[in-house]
Amino acid sequence: KEDPTVSLPNLPKNLLRTSKYLEHPVFNSYHSETEMLRYLKKLEDKDIALNRTMIALGSCTMKLNATAEMIPISWRELAEPHPFVPVEQMEGYRELFTDLKNWLRSITGFSGVSLQPNAGAQGEYAGLMVIRKYHLDRDDENRNICLIPSSAHGTNPASAQMVGMKVVVVNCDKEGNVDFEDLKKKAETHSENLGALMVTYPSTHGVFEEKITDICDLIHKHGGQVYMDGANLNALVGIAKPGNFGPDVCHINLHKTFCIPHGGGGPGMGPIACKKHLQVYLPNHPVVKDCGPATGIGAVSAAPWGSSSILSISWMYIKMMGSQGLKLATEVAILNANYIAHRLKNHFPILYKGTNGNVAHECIIDIRSIKSETGVTEEDIAKRLIDYGFHAPTMSWPVAGTMMIEPTESESLPEI
Repeated sequence: KEDPTVSLPNLPKNLLRTSKYLEHPVFNSYHSETEMLRYLKKLEDKDIALNRTMIALGSCTMKLNATAEMIPISWRELAEPHPFVPVEQMEGYRELFTDLKNWLRSITGFSGVSLQPNAGAQGEYAGLMVIRKYHLDRDDENRNICLIPSSAHGTNPASAQMVGMKVVVVNCDKEGNVDFEDLKKKAETHSENLGALMVTYPSTHGVFEEKITDICDLIHKHGGQVYMDGANLNALVGIAKPGNFGPDVCHINLHKTFCIPHGGGGPGMGPIACKKHLQVYLPNHPVVKDCGPATGIGAVSAAPWGSSSILSISWMYIKMMGSQGLKLATEVAILNANYIAHRLKNHFPILYKGTNGNVAHECIIDIRSIKSETGVTEEDIAKRLIDYGFHAPTMSWPVAGTMMIEPTESESLPEI
């Protein structure tokens, strides 16, 4: 009940609450710690989390967040330092940054790495800013056209718009690949103003772009740069290096491929890696001068090394796995996705497959014919899976009326 003696003289009258609030019974039902603890536990029991079941969300890479990887983030030495603490007081962090950069260089085949971007979309923004500055330094300010396949993550066109680029959509073919003829036509049409191509590899259709090197060569021929969306890097680590097959810059989702937990909304880390000719444009910071080149694009995050305290998770993962372990994880992730695709293909059509009949690290099952014949929708299937304690796959993306499944390497054969 409102206390009439309480006065809020600094709050304008038009901002004072006049309606009743906290009226739901839950706010007046638990009056002891015992009752409150049991209520919270009941809420927890209703949740689906990785510590309970597989979360096969396509394009999300919900892999194991190992306990050993998580322990260091609770250490005072990692949790308490301020982002702008004097350099001499954070030598341990500096060593962690150096190790991670070197490992990410080795994994991607690129020359330069910035740990500053806080998420995949921020990595996209930073990478495109690097490309824009590259063109500006070459007096190619007119190069502001960004080609983006129709299969792209929605953040791709948003990031391009944010850096002042104009988006031109490229079609995909019936196999889920970038339509090379359409790409060729649009690259030629916009040759004088072509700034970049954003391409996800493997694609969000769950296939390896079979002409990826030809695609990159074509863009370079017309004066553009290739930005690779690294959202699906879990299908490449230890097997193929983006820096070796054509892209100029990419972002790396540490919260996906390198095990930082991201269920429930965060936190994310999206470092970018680039070729040598773009290295001078990587993000820097006005306060901490040595976190990036003086010729860089400026800061894209408030802190010089982004959410640095969670970098220890990815450091632990890479350190414990080693090069052979990382390669094996990629192989098993691809194997698991193909196992699911082959088990389901006689019941649900697999929408996209490579010329060898296989998928990459995820597969898309097509529900549209089932819906038209029976009225059963992808939502019905998702809800029924939840009834059995399984998290639903990604629904109706990137194609409406489908479900995209990504098991990752973390799941056992019985669970799958």
